[in-house]
Amino acid sequence: MSRMYRVMGFWTGVFAVLFFVGEMYEVSLLFFAQTAAFVGLGFMNLHERTYVYIFGAYLTLFMVSFSYYTMFIMEPTIGH
Repeated sequence: MSRMYRVMGFWTGVFAVLFFVGEMYEVSLLFFAQTAAFVGLGFMNLHERTYVYIFGAYLTLFMVSFSYYTMFIMEPTIGH
């Protein structure tokens, strides 16, 4: 399971570099932070249950943050 966190770290790193090259600096910083967290957790060699709980908390935090952003921050556009 720790290898899968390193794999997630690799892919978030790839996306971070692509966002950085595309001059989307805020999003690239977010993905660089996720890369550091995933790779760091990948080398901690925790129990599999702990990794599942951490991933569940990560998904919950993402859904709450994404829902908040889409409901209260993002401005709707019409016809574009």
